[in-house]
Amino acid sequence: MTFSYEGMDRVFQRVAYLFFGLLLFGLGIVMTIRSNLGTAPWDVLHLGLINYFPVTVGQVSQLTGVIVVGLGLALGIKPGWGTIANLYFIGVFIDLFMTSNFIPMPGQMATQLALLLAGVLVIGWGSFFYLSAALGAGPRDSFMVGAIRKSGWPLWKVRTAIEATVTLLGFLLGGPIGVGTIIVVFTLGPSIQLAFRIMGKRAQDIRNDGLSLRKSENG
Repeated sequence: MTFSYEGMDRVFQRVAYLFFGLLLFGLGIVMTIRSNLGTAPWDVLHLGLINYFPVTVGQVSQLTGVIVVGLGLALGIKPGWGTIANLYFIGVFIDLFMTSNFIPMPGQMATQLALLLAGVLVIGWGSFFYLSAALGAGPRDSFMVGAIRKSGWPLWKVRTAIEATVTLLGFLLGGPIGVGTIIVVFTLGPSIQLAFRIMGKRAQDIRNDGLSLRKSENG
C-alpha cells in the first residue's frame, strides 16, 4: 500500500492553514499591545502575571494555555495537534514580533485606534484559519467552543463573557487596562464570528480530525 498524493496534499493544506492562522493570531496580539491603548484581555492577564514571575509574555501565554486546556477538557473538548501547536507557536510568534519591533508604536490616537482594531480583525481571521484546519482548537478556543456547545449561546456572547472575566482577573494582578481593552472585550467575539460567517462556517461545528493520509491499493 502507498500513500495517496491527494491525501498528502490535503494534510499539507491543513497544516498550512494551522500555521498561517497561528502566525496571524500572534501578529494580531502584538498589534493590540503596540497600540498602547490597553492590551487584549488575555494579555492583560499575561502582563499582570509577569509582574510576579520571571517569564516573557510569550512564555506566560504558554503557561496559561496549559491551564485552559484543562478547562476545555472539562467541557468535553479533547486536545489535538492544533492544541499543541497553538500552545507553543503563538507564544513563539508573539516573542518574535515583540523583539523584532516589526510593529512600531504609533504616535497619534487615530493611528493607535486603527492599529488596535486591525489587530482584533487579524486575531479573528487567525482564529478562523487555524480552527478550520480541523486539527484541534487551541487552549482558549477549546474553552470557547466547549462553552458554546454547553450553553447554546452564540459565539460572540460566549467570547465576550470570557474576555470580560479574564480582563478583571488581569486587572487585579496589575495588568494594564485602557480604552482599547474595553474595545477588545466587546469586539473580539464579533470579529471571530464575522470571519466564520463570511466563510459560511460555525465555530461549534469545528472538528478535530487528527492527521492521517489516505492509502491506495497501488503497490
